[in-house]
Amino acid sequence: MTDKEHYPSSTHPPLPPTPEDEQFARLRLLRSRRVGIATYKRLLTEHGTAQNALAALPEVARAAGVSGYQICPEGVIWSELKAARAVGAKLVAMGDAAYPANLADIDDAPPFLWCLGNVALMARPMISMVGARNASSLGTRMAKALARDLGAAGFIIVSGLARGVDAAAHLASLETGTIAVQAGGVDVMYPAENTELARSIGQSGLRLSEQAMGLQPMARHFPSRNRIISGLSRATIVVEAAAKSGSLITARDALDQGRDVLAVPGHPFDARASGCNMLLRDGATLVRSAADVLEVLGEATLPEKPARATTPKKPARTLRETAALHLQILSRLGPSPVAEDQLIRDLSVDAAQVAPVLVDLELDGQIARQPGGLLSKVS
Repeated sequence: MTDKEHYPSSTHPPLPPTPEDEQFARLRLLRSRRVGIATYKRLLTEHGTAQNALAALPEVARAAGVSGYQICPEGVIWSELKAARAVGAKLVAMGDAAYPANLADIDDAPPFLWCLGNVALMARPMISMVGARNASSLGTRMAKALARDLGAAGFIIVSGLARGVDAAAHLASLETGTIAVQAGGVDVMYPAENTELARSIGQSGLRLSEQAMGLQPMARHFPSRNRIISGLSRATIVVEAAAKSGSLITARDALDQGRDVLAVPGHPFDARASGCNMLLRDGATLVRSAADVLEVLGEATLPEKPARATTPKKPARTLRETAALHLQILSRLGPSPVAEDQLIRDLSVDAAQVAPVLVDLELDGQIARQPGGLLSKVS
């Protein structure tokens, strides 16, 4: 070490970190143990720069009762950057021009995204499609038709690269534009059966992940991945989903983010459709074709469905309004049949609003329809 390094000049203050240095430090901060997105943001706010936050992190950990805390070693970040260069992945940070505006709006937006493919796709309007991994033949056909038609209408299709509905949606939108959000590192092919699809998306579409390069996905990574799928998009479509599934987590994320949720109805006896039917019961928009999606988003209808442009648009019911209407209907019905017309008059609600809710309740087995237009509550 030279004398100059031992005794820095007192007349020249230390140079501020370069943008590259700060980005390196921010990635190092985010990869440090016990630092999630909320902590990452708080530390940056409190300390001004990532380098200052890193310097303070051991003391912050000590105050929280964590002894012997060590921040993420520099070598780990250099290895991550090297792995990214090897596959041609690009790091997009929040605040960069390429960072998607919709995603930046959510509270827990990822500070960094590793991107492999056409980053420009994130600047175009996006719709996410999710559904069952064990999708039925009808489910995959529906996913392909929706993805193809919505892609032709100018939307980028976003999904999670899983088998079933995700794979069908990606395949059908390869030519028009598709984005796969991965639960593990962007360079990790998962599931293995979709390796060729993942390569095709990397060439003509975009794969992205908030996780470190080379990270093998674990169960806890998938729910956090789902918020990115919905966060990128103007709306989320659920094609097939069981009552307890990752697809419903994505739908709930979309609702929390203030996005539209749409669902494809299914047979009440098919467990793969139970989640979709629950969403419809609670006020999600029913989807029969891409034209229904475009109508909700206020876009022009598809050329092959010109008649829908002249169809009067009914006011959309919120989930809260739908739930309230469910309770009103069930509270007025009992084992003794009541005429549907009388029920509607008692509710003082427009018949066009009541009819689809009655269908939902009937499909859910909560009410029974009897001859002569009579309704009763199922005990």
